[in-house]
Amino acid sequence: MLILNKGWIAVVAIMLLLTACNGTREPVPEPQNQVQESPEVSEPGDQVQESPEEPQPQEDTEPTPTEGQPPTAKESAATVMKALKAGNMSTLAAWAHPEKGIRFSPYAYVDTGTDLVFTRDELEGLMADSEKRVWRTFPGSGELIEMTYAEYHKQFVYDADYIKDAEIAVNEGLGQSTTINNLNEVYPKDSHDFVEYHIKGIDPAVEGMDWRSLRLVFEKIGDDHALVGIIHDQWTP
Repeated sequence: MLILNKGWIAVVAIMLLLTACNGTREPVPEPQNQVQESPEVSEPGDQVQESPEEPQPQEDTEPTPTEGQPPTAKESAATVMKALKAGNMSTLAAWAHPEKGIRFSPYAYVDTGTDLVFTRDELEGLMADSEKRVWRTFPGSGELIEMTYAEYHKQFVYDADYIKDAEIAVNEGLGQSTTINNLNEVYPKDSHDFVEYHIKGIDPAVEGMDWRSLRLVFEKIGDDHALVGIIHDQWTP
């Protein structure tokens, strides 16, 4: 009996020893792979683009009437020129002298006997009028200038971009043709102002022989101005 008990004791001891050797180990946590964000590096060709500067407003070169005061001759001419460029006869009629209307002269010499004159009412519908009128004769050939107003306007009124390209002078002649200029005889200086728009030339090949001027003549009415004449001038043979 004693021998049996010793045997079992030995068996139990061996089993305990094996259990101690094969005990479970706690798992060791694996190191975590931490991804570090690399700083952004600009490519050699990359440049920071600056926002473009806002365009600066261009200075307005056209005369602006002073508030509360009648427009000067130059300011009045600027308004009339805009109307002529647009073919706006209503605005032109509003500037016409209420009694004398506007006289149209195709060349520097103002012919008070034959140059056509239109009242405010006539000016209103003149651009659409299909009637051909004799405005005078062409210098050199003597051929009649027989045209509708729209045709005359295109050739003897706004025949170039005077607003954009012309030099401007007040009461001073800029263009000089072979035609006699009698402006100050017909429209005396003490009672009239004129504004001349002058283009020295358009085609360089003709060396200034295509110069042209447009003279707007205003009668002084107190401090106001009323348009009484539109005189076209150009190089003539």
